[in-house]
Amino acid sequence: MLRFVCALILLVGPAAAQDYVPGPHPNWERRDPAEMGLDPEKLQAAIDFAVAHETQHPPELAAVADVRDLRVTVPLTWAREAFSSPIGPLEPRAAPNGIILKDGYIVAQWGEVDEVDMTFSISKTFLSHTAGLAFDRGFLDPEEPVIEKVTPTEDFALPHNEAVTWDMMLRQTSGWIGTLWGKPWWADRPGETASSDLIEGPPEPGKYYEYNDVRVNALAFALTHLWEQSLPEVLEEGIMSPIGASDSWHWEGYDNSWTDVYGNRLKVVSGGGHWGGGMFINAYDLARLGLLGLREGQWGEEVILSPEWIARARTPTGPEPGYGYMNWFLNTDQKRFPAAREDAVAYLGAGANMVYIDYEHDLVAVVRWIDSKQLASFVELLLDAAEE
Repeated sequence: MLRFVCALILLVGPAAAQDYVPGPHPNWERRDPAEMGLDPEKLQAAIDFAVAHETQHPPELAAVADVRDLRVTVPLTWAREAFSSPIGPLEPRAAPNGIILKDGYIVAQWGEVDEVDMTFSISKTFLSHTAGLAFDRGFLDPEEPVIEKVTPTEDFALPHNEAVTWDMMLRQTSGWIGTLWGKPWWADRPGETASSDLIEGPPEPGKYYEYNDVRVNALAFALTHLWEQSLPEVLEEGIMSPIGASDSWHWEGYDNSWTDVYGNRLKVVSGGGHWGGGMFINAYDLARLGLLGLREGQWGEEVILSPEWIARARTPTGPEPGYGYMNWFLNTDQKRFPAAREDAVAYLGAGANMVYIDYEHDLVAVVRWIDSKQLASFVELLLDAAEE
């Protein structure tokens, strides 16, 4: 039985001018940057910076391979890990591209913004949004142990995992152990050696933050069983259709990531592109995701995600205060983006892919395939263009 029937709709007062949201794809109003209070020359400088600082690869690799072909670069990036072989789709990517919104309007764009590319860990943001939909419909309690609602495998039933809550999984503090799709928990992003995490042993649930895609995929697995339907269907009905996204995005799992839910064979999607897969999407649709975050879960007169869920997503994680719910990266103490106010957030994925949200200036910036070390500098240039 499908638990997801329709989107939760709450009516509020008429949307103010600053609450503009675009119509369904491809409808989107554009404004001149100067008209919206941005300095055009400084804005162009930020864009030029993003283009000039494309994601970096070793020069010796660039001399022999197409570094925009993720079928080459992704396996090489993770080659030092045990169990590093890709098991999901990988594709060549576009050149640097992006979109900037001010008050919801497009004020600038560059590059191939229609290209449907991997987003790597921004997939986690979509994953946490499906958890938010379950929370708002009353069948996900963040403080409840996952095992009380979902017991799909022997790994979930291990004594070590009994205390793991949905909140811990969303904050990447779960310490979940097990093997999923042939990838053991200790193999992803190990320490000094490929077996460091295995030798050290599993962390106590809730005590430590560790960015770990096996545990993220365990959350995707659990949510698939909780919803009793595929997460792309949940996302389409609850998020993407209401915000008017295109039909070009696709959320992929792995060749072997299938599960049985009451006799229905469902593909479980991944929460990143570490072993291939994850969310493939264009910059326009990422900009809609960012605008939903800027509007704190509201789209025009429709509440897509509740204020309570957004507040949870933006609450710092104890062991890692720069992280909220996945993948809400926070600017706690202005450490991530020194030029921005503390309440700025970003959805980040390898590549680097970034959806930057600035509540102070009502800005959203989608930046794709920029050197991750230059993200803070890009934000500084962007905000310089927004200062009066």
